[in-house]
Amino acid sequence: MIIIRKRAYARAGLLGNPSDGYNGKTISIIVRNFWAEVVLYEWDTLEIVLAQDDRARFNSIYDLARDVKLHGYYGGIRLIKATIKRFVDYCERKGLRLHDRNFSVRYETNIPRQVGLAGSSAIITATLRCLMEFYNVEIPREVQPSLVLAVENEDLGIAGGLQDRVIQVYEGLVYMNFAKECERIIDGYKCYVYEPLDPALLPPLYVSYSEMLSEPTEVFHNDIRGRYNRGEPLVVNAMRRFAEIAEQGRAALLARDTEQLARLINANFDTRRTIYNLPRWQVQMVETARACGASAKFAGSGGAIIGTYRDEAMFEQVCARMSEIGCRTIKPQVINKTAV
Repeated sequence: MIIIRKRAYARAGLLGNPSDGYNGKTISIIVRNFWAEVVLYEWDTLEIVLAQDDRARFNSIYDLARDVKLHGYYGGIRLIKATIKRFVDYCERKGLRLHDRNFSVRYETNIPRQVGLAGSSAIITATLRCLMEFYNVEIPREVQPSLVLAVENEDLGIAGGLQDRVIQVYEGLVYMNFAKECERIIDGYKCYVYEPLDPALLPPLYVSYSEMLSEPTEVFHNDIRGRYNRGEPLVVNAMRRFAEIAEQGRAALLARDTEQLARLINANFDTRRTIYNLPRWQVQMVETARACGASAKFAGSGGAIIGTYRDEAMFEQVCARMSEIGCRTIKPQVINKTAV
């Protein structure tokens, strides 16, 4: 029996987010410390196996309430079902006839939930990779992020932009340009310009995330879209500034200008703060890291931060101070160390 096993990893937005949904520019890294793994194998019927996050049996009403507070209302089943449906639609539009063998599919993930590290899109990306191999279907790499985003935006109503899906498909370190003049339609999906950069250009980075509090992406992306569409100058100018920050960050990386990169990381968060009403505990994460001398910004929609640090002494200080407010700090693994 052939067993197909695919992983997709967590990610952190280094610069430019959240302008990816507004024709901006971003830089992201993959975070291989955390992953979602999907296993698919031939089976008599098509079966999606429940995982721990899909539990429907609880010890008490309080157990259910505690589970929802920690994990939200949704597990991975809806993500896998929607991915399969979107994959079938893609193949039908392309005139690809799929074989009639069925499969069983299951998933597991250790990506921290609802802290902006892109756990949902990792499950979708890993599922898509399994389906492509099982049915021997090649989907262009530049199309895959847009297909994954369509699963979330169009099929499931989950807010978000292309950045997460691009970095999870391409991995490593990627500079992304979502400007309208870069837009291309491939296989019916909007695609943009994605430039992989050498991860060796990165200075020492940390990622901290809350182990106590979380907020779903759907909650975080509140009315920014509406305000942007209405032409509110504060929001429109902020999105333009995010794109400038990413462009300048690319130049800083190529020049190995760590100090400039740190300034841009801080500027990214400071700009974001002008248009969002941010929860106090999330702001505290950034302020705590900055008090140690590190740079800091949100890694995604909130609940996790990323930044640069000077040396090991500063990293240890960040770890200790962040731990005091209920956060875990790691050094993100951007490359596959076993492959170098």
